[in-house]
Amino acid sequence: QVQLVESGGGLVQAGASLKLSCAATGRTVSNLAMGWFRQIPVKEQEFVAGISETGDFTYYADSVKGRFTISRDNAKDTVNLQMNGLKPEDTAVYYCAASWVPGAKSPQGYAYWGQGTQVTVSA
Repeated sequence: QVQLVESGGGLVQAGASLKLSCAATGRTVSNLAMGWFRQIPVKEQEFVAGISETGDFTYYADSVKGRFTISRDNAKDTVNLQMNGLKPEDTAVYYCAASWVPGAKSPQGYAYWGQGTQVTVSA
């Protein structure tokens, strides 16, 4: 069983940067695609970014393309999300997730989830 733990969230001003990290324990995630989602109250989870098992392919939501960068270190079983140029509309709980489905962008495609980390961006 995979356990995912996110860290790095916080309160920042608009335009600032944050780096979220996700550490996997229990078993390696080096053979799983990884992704980041976010959610605000009363809304569904929104896909943010994904990365292939090897890290060769990355994919992003249009809303974050050019500002966010996803990366992974399979030797450490970690996945990062570098967020630059943060906007108030980026405020959400951010979740790390692991998937057996390459390129998955729907929450239903992800089998393992972390508990989430809060990101708040003030105007």
